[in-house]
Amino acid sequence: MLDAAAVRRWCRAAADDLHQVRAAIDALNVFPVPDADTGTNLHLTMVAAADAAATAEPDATWSALARAAMLGAHGNSGVILSQLLRGVAEHAPTDGASLAIALDHAAAVAYAAVGDPVEGTMLTVAQAAAAAATGTDVATVVAAAADGAWQALLATPGQLPTLAEAGVVDAGGAGLVVVLDALARVCSGATPTAEHRPRVPAPEHGVPTGVAAPRGCAYEVMYLLDADDGAVAALRERLAELGDSLVVVGGDDVWNVHVHVDDVGAAVEAAFAAGRPHRVRVTYLPDAHQPRPGGRCVVAVAATARLAELYGRCGAVPVMRSEASPDVADVCTAVGGAAEVVLVPDAAPSAVVLDSAAERLRADGLRVAVLPVRAAVQALAALAVHQPERPYDDDLVAMTTAAVGTAYAEAGGPDARRQAVEEVRRLLAGGDRELVTVLGGCDAPAGLLEGVTADLAATWPEVEAVGYEHAVPGGSLLIGVE
Repeated sequence: MLDAAAVRRWCRAAADDLHQVRAAIDALNVFPVPDADTGTNLHLTMVAAADAAATAEPDATWSALARAAMLGAHGNSGVILSQLLRGVAEHAPTDGASLAIALDHAAAVAYAAVGDPVEGTMLTVAQAAAAAATGTDVATVVAAAADGAWQALLATPGQLPTLAEAGVVDAGGAGLVVVLDALARVCSGATPTAEHRPRVPAPEHGVPTGVAAPRGCAYEVMYLLDADDGAVAALRERLAELGDSLVVVGGDDVWNVHVHVDDVGAAVEAAFAAGRPHRVRVTYLPDAHQPRPGGRCVVAVAATARLAELYGRCGAVPVMRSEASPDVADVCTAVGGAAEVVLVPDAAPSAVVLDSAAERLRADGLRVAVLPVRAAVQALAALAVHQPERPYDDDLVAMTTAAVGTAYAEAGGPDARRQAVEEVRRLLAGGDRELVTVLGGCDAPAGLLEGVTADLAATWPEVEAVGYEHAVPGGSLLIGVE
C-alpha cells in the first residue's frame, strides 16, 4: 500500500539517489541547452519535495510535496518534474489501480504545461511509464512503469538528433527513471545495499565536449507568480511569442514559470501584467553552448532584469534577487561544472549569501572567491575587466582592483538632477577618473537619467558618461566613477 509513510520514504530515496548520480545526469545534458545542470536541478527539486513530505500531516503528504516541488523547482527539468509530481498528487494513489491512473494523468498534465513539447525527452519517458503501468498491486505497477520508462529512455537518441549526435540519452528522462526506480524499490520493500547505484546510461563516447544544441535564446528566466488562471493563459501566449522552452506549472493562483528569451525585460514585464512575480531568476545561456567543465564561472547577483542583462553581456552568469537575497542553492546551481568560481555581490546582504555559497562550493573542491563589491556599479567595473583566458589569480586581482577603485554615490528626491552632478563633482575630485556610470532607478522620473548624462557631458566633456535605464530598484540614481 502506498501510504503516507511510503510516500515519504520514496521522496527521500529519490532525492538521495539523484544526489548520488547527479553528475552522471549532468554529463548527459545536451538538450535543450547543454548547460550540464539537469541532474543538479532534478536533485534540488526532489529535495524540496522530500523535505515537505517529511513534516506534513499524513493526509496532506501528497499535496505538501507537490506544492513544495513546484515552489522549489530548478530549471526546465525541475519544473516538469514538479508538474509530474503534482499530477500524481492530484489522485493521491494508494493502490496499484489508482497509481496507474495517476501516472497517466501526470504525463498528460506535464505535456500540457510545456509550450512546445518535443519527443525524445522527459515527457516521452513519462508517457511511456504511464502506458506500461499495469498490474494488480502497487509493487507490480511501479516496477512495470519503471521498466517502461527505462526502455523509452534508451530509445530517446533515435527520436532526437541532438542526443544521437552526442551519443547520450535524454538527461531529464534519465532523472525520471531514477525517481521511478526509487519508488519501485520502496514499494517492493527492498533495502539498497552499500553497492547500490541508480541506473543511468553512460555516454557512448565519454562526456560530450563538442556537441551543441541548436542556437537558441540568450537567457533563461524563471519566477514564481501569484495570478489567477485567466491571466496565466494570456501570459502563456505572450511568453510563447517572446521565446522558447516555455513551461508553466502550478494552480490555485500560484505558478512557476520557466522560459528562454532574448528580452529579459519583456518576459518580466509580462509577469507584472499577469500578477505578482517573485523569486525572479535569470541565467545567461550563450556560454552554455560552449561546455565549460573544469573552466571558470563568474556568478553575479542582480536586482533587476536590466542589470542581469548587462552582467550577462560581460560573460557573467546572473542570479536574480527580488525582495530578498538569492538562495545559496541558486548560486551553487549557477556555477555549473566550473572548477574556478568568482562570486560578485551587489550589496552587503547578498555578500553574506555568497560567502555561504562559497563555503559549500569549496567543500566540493572548487576554487572560489567573493569579490569585495558593495554596489552594482562596482560589480559592472569588475566584470568589465574580466578575462577568462588569463590565470585565475590574475583575473581575480584585476576584478578586485576595478571594484574597489570605483567610488559610488546615490542621488534621489525632487532635486536628484542637481544632486547627481554635485555627487559626480565630489567623486571626480578624489583622483584621476575617466568614466562615470549612472544606473537609473526602475521608478525614477522619466527623463531624469537622460538629463543627468547630458549635464555630465556638458560639464566634463573629457570624461565619458554612460547611463542605463531601469537598472536598479527604486526611484534614485546609482552613480559610479572610475
